[in-house]
Amino acid sequence: MYRAALALCGRREDAEDLVQDTFARILSKPRMLDDDEMAGYLMQAMRNTFITNRRDASRRPVSAPMDFDPEEIRPIGRPDDVATALDLYAAVSRLSDEHRDVIVAVDVVGLSYAEAASVVDAPEGTVMSRLYRARKQLAGMLSE
Repeated sequence: MYRAALALCGRREDAEDLVQDTFARILSKPRMLDDDEMAGYLMQAMRNTFITNRRDASRRPVSAPMDFDPEEIRPIGRPDDVATALDLYAAVSRLSDEHRDVIVAVDVVGLSYAEAASVVDAPEGTVMSRLYRARKQLAGMLSE
């Protein structure tokens, strides 16, 4: 969930907040789910929470941006691997909504094409073509 949220948001703090908001919404009402449905359901709930939060944020006044980025990076592996992962997540967050949703569902969360199609509400062929285009855009962004 956290990796998918990081790909959606692009920042560690926003990703943590998104995961927390998603679980707060899910746990507020009792649900019965099969293990097969769980990943797709959680991804759809997180995507909906992300969209709702973005809509709410667009209605609020924007404060002045800070002159520095106090984001703390906690290296898990080698420093160059961490830098590459952060660059990748930042690039994923710059993709269009359609492409970002598909690449997060398939490459980050690990859903099948059919599961991703139900999450993003598109035909399976559309998911495959969006995924191809998203990967091509990411390769172009990262090669720059």
